[in-house]
Order: sequence, then C-alpha cells, then structure tokens
Amino acid sequence: MAATVATPVTITESDPDRCVSEEESRGNEAEEEINQQTGPVAGVTNSRLSKLPLARIKALMKADPDVSLASQESVFIIAKATELFVEMIAKDALVYAQQGKRKTLQRKDLDNAIEAIDEFAFLEGTLD
Repeated sequence: MAATVATPVTITESDPDRCVSEEESRGNEAEEEINQQTGPVAGVTNSRLSKLPLARIKALMKADPDVSLASQESVFIIAKATELFVEMIAKDALVYAQQGKRKTLQRKDLDNAIEAIDEFAFLEGTLD
C-alpha cells in the first residue's frame, strides 16, 4: 500500500544560514505572547498553538504503563516536539519529491529521507 502525504511548504529566506517558514515565524510570535501571559489564560492558549489534538496525545501518553500522570505542559511539549519532527521529516522528504518533479510526497520520498539523513537512522525499516 503506497501512502501519499500532501503538504504545502512555504519557505521564506530571512537569514542566509537558516530558512524559516511563515508558520514557524507566526508560532514564534505567539510563543512570545504566551510568555508574557500569566495565570490560567496561558494554559488555554497553549492548545491553540498545537496543531495536534492534545487530548489524544495525553491518552497516548497514559497508555504507557510507566506514565501515571501527565501535566498539561508536558502534553503540550510532546505535541510541539511531534509537530516539529513531522515538519522536519516532511521537508526533507519534499526535497526528494521535488527531485522527481512532483509536489506530492510519496512513501519512497520518506524512505529516501530516512536512508539519507543520519538523524532518522532509528526509523530505518519502520515503513516496511
């Protein structure tokens, strides 16, 4: 079964050493705003910054027998780390899709990214 993942990626180059997507720059502005907030309101806005469902992530965390309690902050951090990981691997796979003159990510693009980049070595064989 061939999995196809479509993801629009807009990259703006603000610094020659680092490309920052528009979403990441908006996320940085929102994080700065949250850092200025205090009290229960800050916890409410954390869920708006996460693109993944926090309740589902908390349920997945609690499925581990070693985890009895998961704070709202830890769930948010895991969600954000997951988002960044997915974004990173998708961007790396997009390079291979563009080499094939395609705009849609395919499984082979993810396989190529996993094989080529040392950071993804722990994923080798997971898509088989």
